[in-house]
Amino acid sequence: MSKKVVFLDIDGTIWDEYNRIPESTITAIHQMQARGHAVFINSGRTRSFIREKNLLDIGFDGIVSGCGTMIEYHGEEIFYHEIPRDLAIHTVETVRACGLRPILEGKRYLYFDDDEFNHEDYGKKLIAEMGEDRLRISEHWGDWRISKLSCATDNADMERCQNEMGTEYDFMIHSSTVCEMVPKGFNKGTGIAKVCELLGVDIRDSYAFGDSVNDTEMMETAGHAIVMGNGTNELKAIADYVTKSLHEDGIHHGCLKMGLI
Repeated sequence: MSKKVVFLDIDGTIWDEYNRIPESTITAIHQMQARGHAVFINSGRTRSFIREKNLLDIGFDGIVSGCGTMIEYHGEEIFYHEIPRDLAIHTVETVRACGLRPILEGKRYLYFDDDEFNHEDYGKKLIAEMGEDRLRISEHWGDWRISKLSCATDNADMERCQNEMGTEYDFMIHSSTVCEMVPKGFNKGTGIAKVCELLGVDIRDSYAFGDSVNDTEMMETAGHAIVMGNGTNELKAIADYVTKSLHEDGIHHGCLKMGLI
């Protein structure tokens, strides 16, 4: 049997909104590994924000983070793209001039300023969760080590921001108040392609599990696209197979269907 590489989104795929992971998911991951397959997390989150013990203790073979901007394999960093300093400074100045409030995302730290976020629950949650790994943009001006950013966009001039920064970034609009800015040329799909290249695995032997529209490139790139039963209709439309929902043992069921376990 040829080696397969399996990529799993986190939110809505591995766990639910309360970070609960079905035991059947953990079992399926270990069964795939026992058969010689490699299992990767593939997340839009940068590595600094993939830190929960119950997730990492599963024992993944690797992690693709930051929309393909960083890849780890057996605990070793094998690829990383960092936004150059001058571009990072220009980006922060521009998004703020357009009324966006930035959170800069790196492999070790998240950076944001208290006065822009401490009045909302999300800002307070990030401060509590990140602890010493949350730094202030203003106190570390220009010395950020980042690969992407997220922005609060309420009361922002998004058209102006996209016009000014659209040559450098792809904008992922999640809602009327949140967007992500990812350097051009990177997404969850490029992460899959890079892993297959680095491991010498035919991309036709790659499998992706996801649930939302930000998994689109992942599904389009992988050899086999499996969408969770709780996934969006848009993603289901491009799936090779729609499995059961997360809490109906969806990953385990999909792995059985694909012959991975």
